[in-house]
Amino acid sequence: MTKRTIVALPGDGIGRAVLDEAIRVLDAAGFDAEYVEGDIGWEFWCNEGNPLPDRTIRLLEKHKIALFGAITSKPKDEAAGELSPDLQGKGLVYSSPIVGLRQLFGLDICMRPCHTYKGNPLNFIRRGKYGSFEEPEVDVVIFRQNTEGLYGGVEWSDPPQQVYDALMTHPKFQKNFGHVPKAEISVSTRIFTKKATERILRAAFSHAKKYRYKSVTVCEKPNVIRETSGMMYKMAQEIQKADFPEIQLWNTNIDAQMMWLTKNPEDYGVIVAGNMFGDIVSDGFAGLIGGLGFACSAQYNPDTGIGVFEPTHGSAPKYASYEVSIVNPIAMIESSCMMLDFIGENEIAGKIRHAVAEVIAEGKVRTYDMMKMRGTPDVIKEGAASTREMGDAIIAKL
Repeated sequence: MTKRTIVALPGDGIGRAVLDEAIRVLDAAGFDAEYVEGDIGWEFWCNEGNPLPDRTIRLLEKHKIALFGAITSKPKDEAAGELSPDLQGKGLVYSSPIVGLRQLFGLDICMRPCHTYKGNPLNFIRRGKYGSFEEPEVDVVIFRQNTEGLYGGVEWSDPPQQVYDALMTHPKFQKNFGHVPKAEISVSTRIFTKKATERILRAAFSHAKKYRYKSVTVCEKPNVIRETSGMMYKMAQEIQKADFPEIQLWNTNIDAQMMWLTKNPEDYGVIVAGNMFGDIVSDGFAGLIGGLGFACSAQYNPDTGIGVFEPTHGSAPKYASYEVSIVNPIAMIESSCMMLDFIGENEIAGKIRHAVAEVIAEGKVRTYDMMKMRGTPDVIKEGAASTREMGDAIIAKL
C-alpha cells in the first residue's frame, strides 16, 4: 500500500474533535497516511477576510483528497460584523468555504448513504398490524447535485438594472412582481445544466447497478418547477431506457417523499436530486438511522480524482467549548470510510465499518445522542461515552 498524503481540514467547532477520532481509527485500521492540516473556516474569515485561503486550495490541488470536519456559516450582516476591525468596511462578503471548494474543484457529485445499524437505539420504529411495532431497515443512498441549483450563488438583492429588465421580459414576473419597487426585490436563481444533470444521474444509476439496488428515484418537483425538475426527470427517463433498463425509475415530489420516507423507507434504494431537495431528503433519511451523528458524505469529481469527505452535521460551537468532548464521531468515521472506498482501500473501509457495527450492536458504549440525553457537559457523569471513548471502543474492536 502506497503511503498517501491526506489534507485534514478541521474547520470550526466540533470539527477538530471528530476529525481527530477518525484519524485515530484510520491509523488503528492500518491505513498508512500522512496528514497535512489546511486552514479553513470562521477563524480565517474573521482574521483574514477569507474562510478559504489560497494556501488551502493549493494543498488540495496537490494532494487531491481531504477529510473535512465541520463549518460555521452565518448570515451576511452577522458575518460582516465579526470581521476584525482592520477588515471592516472593505466590502468583504462571506461565502461558505465548503461551497467554494465544491465549485472551485467541480465537486458536483455528492453521495450521502443512510444505512440502519442493528442495535442503534435511535433507529426509526413504526406501528405495525394489530398494535405491533416494526423497525424497517433503511438502506438508501442519496446522490445530490452539488454545484448548481439554489446553491449556485447566482442571486441579488435590488438586482442590477439589466437583470431586472431581463426578468421583466417574463410575463409571470411582469404580472406578479412588476409593481414591486426594484429595491424591494431579492432574487435567487435555480440553474440546472444538462451536462451536470447527466453526470449526477449517471452516477446514481451506476451506483445502483454496481450494488444491485432495484430502483433509482428522482426526487424533485417537476409538476411545479417544470423547467429544472422537469429536465432532470426527462433526462433520467432517457438514460434509464438507453443504458439501465434493468433498474426501475421512480419519480417522487419532494414534499410527498418527506411523508413517504416515514411510511415505507425500506422501499427506496438510490435517490437523486438537485442541491436543495437532495439536502432536505438526505437529512430526512438521516433522521431514520439515528440523526446527524450517523450521517456521512462524499463529494467528488470523478474526472480529476479530487474528493472531500465530511459528516453532514454542523460545527455545534457550544459543544466545542466543553472540557470533554461529548459529540458522536461516527459520522466522521463513516465519512473516512467513504474516502477509503474512493481511493480503493475497500478492505480497510470494511474493517472499520464492521468495528463500528459491533460497537453499536453491543450497546455498551453510547454517546449522549444514542442515550437520548440533552447535550450538556454532565452527560459523561450520567454514563454517556465521550467522543474519545467512542473512538477507543471502535479501535478495540479493530
